Amino acid sequence: MVSVTDNIFLLADRYVDELAALQPLRATLMWVSGFYGQWGAQDPSGWQDIGALLKRTLSAIEALPPSDQYREQLGRRVLKDHLSGRLDRIEQDHPLQDLNNIASPVQGFRETFDLMPKASVDNWEAIASRLGSLDGAINGYIESLSEGRRRGLVSARRQVEACIEQCAVNAGPGSFFEQLSGGARNAGVPDALQVEVDRGIAIARLAYQCLANYLENEYLPDSAEADGVGLERYSRASRYFLLSDIDHEAVYHWAWQEVATLREQLADASRQIDAALSFDEVVELLKSDPNYIASSEAEFLNRMRRCQTDALDRLNGVVFDVPSQIDQVDVQIAPPGATLGAYYVQPSEDFSRLGSVWYAKPTDTSVYPLFDEVTTAYHEGFPGHHLQIGLQMCLGDQLTRAHRLAVWHDGYGEGWALYAERLMDELGFIDQPEYRFGLLCSQLMRTCRVVIDIGMHLGISIPRDAVFHPGKHWTFGLAVEMLQDYCLMSSVNAQSEVTRYLGWPAQAISYKVGEQFILDLRSQAEDKPWFTLKEFHRRILGTGPVGLDHLKELILGSS
Repeated sequence: MVSVTDNIFLLADRYVDELAALQPLRATLMWVSGFYGQWGAQDPSGWQDIGALLKRTLSAIEALPPSDQYREQLGRRVLKDHLSGRLDRIEQDHPLQDLNNIASPVQGFRETFDLMPKASVDNWEAIASRLGSLDGAINGYIESLSEGRRRGLVSARRQVEACIEQCAVNAGPGSFFEQLSGGARNAGVPDALQVEVDRGIAIARLAYQCLANYLENEYLPDSAEADGVGLERYSRASRYFLLSDIDHEAVYHWAWQEVATLREQLADASRQIDAALSFDEVVELLKSDPNYIASSEAEFLNRMRRCQTDALDRLNGVVFDVPSQIDQVDVQIAPPGATLGAYYVQPSEDFSRLGSVWYAKPTDTSVYPLFDEVTTAYHEGFPGHHLQIGLQMCLGDQLTRAHRLAVWHDGYGEGWALYAERLMDELGFIDQPEYRFGLLCSQLMRTCRVVIDIGMHLGISIPRDAVFHPGKHWTFGLAVEMLQDYCLMSSVNAQSEVTRYLGWPAQAISYKVGEQFILDLRSQAEDKPWFTLKEFHRRILGTGPVGLDHLKELILGSS
């Protein structure tokens, strides 16, 4: 039990340990040992226990004696914001309708195996234990969803259908789980343990099949037809991701202006690649010409690793100071069944697990266009999430353990990663016309996210002066069309993206809103006597993840 202490660092340590015990999946992400073979309670009682932990930790913070120490004050504010945000989600019954195509237990159950260590017999014993008990975890999750259904709290039909499809992949032939059998065999585990791993794989696949059956036969008929969540729920969500209140309609119209500007810049960039070709012909060139693509998965991964190495070598000590613990980045292809795109996984607390960038590609991918992947490498890896998250992991004497391992705010985190893309252009790393074209595509996509996300969830029509279907009401088809036509996505990627926005309200706006917030801070900080680009970055990253309002206080309040 968390007890009153006179030090936020000790209190935060206890919170991490108790959180890890209650949520072993988060323990795996945080690399807190002792829980790798467990799942924790996934039913409503489990969420009640987590809520109780959050409440008593908040009470313990309030009981701390006053302090004028900066790190103590920072630790208290950050942990209170984190606890309050999570508690609000629980009290609003979010866990009872936590079902979407990208960030729900449907994906988390499978993805935890990507993060588990696989070097020793003990590691494989934990994997076998987790595989063999996945049916219990999924049954608990089904209990939570069923309680949500009883209360009229259900996800939209589109999210349910996407999750059914993902479950089918995990349950079917060629499932990720089958790869674990070969992994155990290659690790040389004893025969008895190999049998346990294989038995667990069968249980895990069957558990996902049971979840697919439940979703299709019981949950889907009760699911909501409407994709949008409305103003009240959306406002709570945007506050949760940004820790700042915004005028959604004002941001919506600002984003439309950005869309128009970026479209013009993208047309100019197209002409820089080949002025004799039309825009569509340039796009086809970038997606198919051997000069602009990687022809194999191995070549693609090698190119992305070289992006990371080159950036680290050239910028370390110049624009950033990179601790030795994070001067490497792993790059991998994600297993089948993941939501398409790229994502970052943080290093372990002891840095025995490297920070890693994962690319989820369609299973039939045979060529890998590079024009838009270079900027993605900077976003997910260095100097984006890898530097940001890796650096906070190195600040053990300045940030609490909870701040380093358990806290994440999308406005800050995704805002920094998008800022990192733009920064690399400023620093001359986007040094070929096709890569600048890709950067602008990335910026345009993140801006289109804002208008689609706000427009669809709040039911705001497309402006009458827009060049894209002026005055029309948003539909799923129009949103997909916008991403295909404006952001050059394939149909399957565009559909996956729009489904993501609809199932994860307000998260998609955090990228562009957060980036603009950091750009505005940099502009205002340039008048400070301490300002250099390197010092600005040190101060931004040295805060660890914080809400946007808090970040402004920390940066502009500095002397």
